[in-house]
Amino acid sequence: METKLTVAISLGSLVLAAIGGLIVRFHLGRRRADRVWAAARYPKLKDVGTVKHLTILPLIDRYTARDDLVGEPGVSYLVRADDTTILFDVGFNRRGEHPSPLLRNMQALGVTLEEVDYIVISHLHLDHVGGMEYQRRRTFALSKEPLNLEGMTAFVPVPMTHSTARVEVVEGPRVIAPGVASLGPIPRQLFFFGWTPEQSLAVNVEGRGIVLITGCGHSTIQRIVERAEMLFDEPIYGIVGGLHYPVTASRGVKFGLPVQRILGTGKWPWTPINREDVEAGIACLQRRHPQLVALSPHDSCDWSIEAFRQAFAGAYQDVLVGEEINVVAD
Repeated sequence: METKLTVAISLGSLVLAAIGGLIVRFHLGRRRADRVWAAARYPKLKDVGTVKHLTILPLIDRYTARDDLVGEPGVSYLVRADDTTILFDVGFNRRGEHPSPLLRNMQALGVTLEEVDYIVISHLHLDHVGGMEYQRRRTFALSKEPLNLEGMTAFVPVPMTHSTARVEVVEGPRVIAPGVASLGPIPRQLFFFGWTPEQSLAVNVEGRGIVLITGCGHSTIQRIVERAEMLFDEPIYGIVGGLHYPVTASRGVKFGLPVQRILGTGKWPWTPINREDVEAGIACLQRRHPQLVALSPHDSCDWSIEAFRQAFAGAYQDVLVGEEINVVAD
């Protein structure tokens, strides 16, 4: 009995120590993220240029526009900005398949890897880099079997590697193609996932303004918008992608726990993202009068999506695999 009690006390002590460590790390990380944000003052981006036609084709997301396409809890968008084609994130491939859902959807939609000029990874999380294995190895994969990406450049927000692609770390805002820029990494401390720098794309559509493309939006819509306004004189025309608003439910549940509400939040686990957070995000966008709002369902619940739909009425579009979102120059 004494042995069992000793073991129980030891295990309890280890658990408490681990929780205490997470609490301290989270507290210090949030303070660090605030300091980094306050110090990140950038001049306007020069010589960005414009595009006349932008299309965003979801290749991986939760919902699909057709029955022959595969939905999964990850993100991958094909961004066509005039003559430049960018693969923004590479999905989850939760079952480790080959060909992956991404490759199968690409084939069904007539998209070939040869037409892709660049890859952009928003942040180093499993549902954006092809799975947990690749997150651990600090790399990315489009499918379980390796693909030859020789000659292709991948822009990433943290040091990563790839066996064939040329990998370039984005350390701050920069132009990556005519009319297309990265806002640069904006870090946020997540309770379980830790330090998470995330970059978003900004596409300058002639006569319209800036279209923002986000992965998860962990850095918050407020900071994404403020960074865009710091870098551009043009107004924000729209935003497409994830903003992490799993308010009433999580898309993923493990052991009965709402995983997204706990793991992906920049708040304390016992004070998860709530309706007031969504309303604050909506209000932030409403002050900019966007003409396009499309919220990804991969990390936001249906309640949040409906709240955005009602708030932005005719400007709102659903994010569906296989359904293009188009913005044409004025």
